[in-house]
Amino acid sequence: MGKNLNMRDWIETLDKAGELVTLNKPVDPKTQMGALLYKSRDKALFFNAVAGFPGWRALGQAPGNLRQAALAFGVEPKLMVKEFARRVTKLRKPRIVDDGPVREKRFSGDEVDMTTLPSHIAGLRDGGRYITSGLITVRDPDTGVLNMSFHRMQIKGPRRLGILMVPRHLYLIYQKNEAQNKPTPISVIIGHHPMYYFASAYTGPADLSELELAGALLEEEVEVVKCETNDLVVPAHAEICYEGEILPHEREEEGPFSEFQDYYVAGTGMNPVIRVDRLMMRKDAIYKEIQNGSEVEGCIYHKVPMSAAMFDRLKTVGGYTDLVNVMILPGIFGVVVQLKQRFKGEAKNVLMAALSSQYLHAKVAIAVDEDVDIFNPAEILWAMSTRLNPARDVFIVDETRVHPMDPTGIEVVPPGSPLGWSRIGSKMGIDATKPPLSDAASRELFERIRPIGLETVKLEDFL
Repeated sequence: MGKNLNMRDWIETLDKAGELVTLNKPVDPKTQMGALLYKSRDKALFFNAVAGFPGWRALGQAPGNLRQAALAFGVEPKLMVKEFARRVTKLRKPRIVDDGPVREKRFSGDEVDMTTLPSHIAGLRDGGRYITSGLITVRDPDTGVLNMSFHRMQIKGPRRLGILMVPRHLYLIYQKNEAQNKPTPISVIIGHHPMYYFASAYTGPADLSELELAGALLEEEVEVVKCETNDLVVPAHAEICYEGEILPHEREEEGPFSEFQDYYVAGTGMNPVIRVDRLMMRKDAIYKEIQNGSEVEGCIYHKVPMSAAMFDRLKTVGGYTDLVNVMILPGIFGVVVQLKQRFKGEAKNVLMAALSSQYLHAKVAIAVDEDVDIFNPAEILWAMSTRLNPARDVFIVDETRVHPMDPTGIEVVPPGSPLGWSRIGSKMGIDATKPPLSDAASRELFERIRPIGLETVKLEDFL
């Protein structure tokens, strides 16, 4: 890969691959852009003009599907998860540089006006305009490790944003500072190569630096510049960056918002507040729009790293699992695991591990064999309907902690609480595999039909 890959390199990659549609007519981010992004499941969209925001251009739905995500890795979709898992093992420390394109235009204090950013309204019931593409960098006050993660931020005023934090790494750091009545310094980037977004959606140990992970995924050192109002660093080749603080003991109404599961239900309430102190950007900055909903860009950014992290974990179940692939299902609360089952009961062990992984999301896990195409929903349903004995192959565990954005869960701790945000619910494992290799006779009964010449006989030879 090239040096210092950024969002402009990604736009060029998409364009050359025929994956980008450019819109030259002005598009209104408040009344039109969300619909265009939500409906564009096949192509990325580049907006050459944003109505009401002179001079701004914007990019969205990039990647808007797994095919485009695989393009970022330079592999076909079925190899993407393994390639992600391979690169994760080779972390690269960022390199500090004196300057970068992200610092070409700078605004401080009352010069800052976040309302001038062309953020779109994603859904009919949204509480306002949200920054959906912001990656927040924060430093753990105890370990000094930098953490970078996704969070929605509601634009409330020129220097004031609301934020929803799921109780993970950023929220734990915020809790440490709030306990000492200290603000939490943050820096946020908007717009970069998708590897930064994949890195930010990956869940590893608390001491993992997502900037180092971004370097691993890009296979190059990430160049960063020092921030001016705090001791953080940000990628030098981002489109936009802002610095500020999450204020302690301050809560305001935030939400509703169109979330990844295709509902407005989660997170609305008394949530923390950000004060923005500094804004900087490229002189011709391109804004990054991310549309949420099932199987659109906000979903894709989570499906790939979640699948890769779970693949790395599940291949060690029982010491070794002959794991073929893992893919998060639409809505993010389900996962399908593809394996070559060697022994009876092995698939169920893998399913239990998938339901109790580093991610809270998965409440439904489905195991299938290597002859099932997990990128084709019809194939997964076929395996369930022809290889599943419901009385024997389905198990349910109740009263488990589930993802706080799961609308079917019961909320036991509301968002914004000092204790963290929590829901409980149930989880289900579905073993849709055929008998294992150790039972060859029974397994043979489930061999799929194969016409003679399936790989060699082609229709075009007879036209």
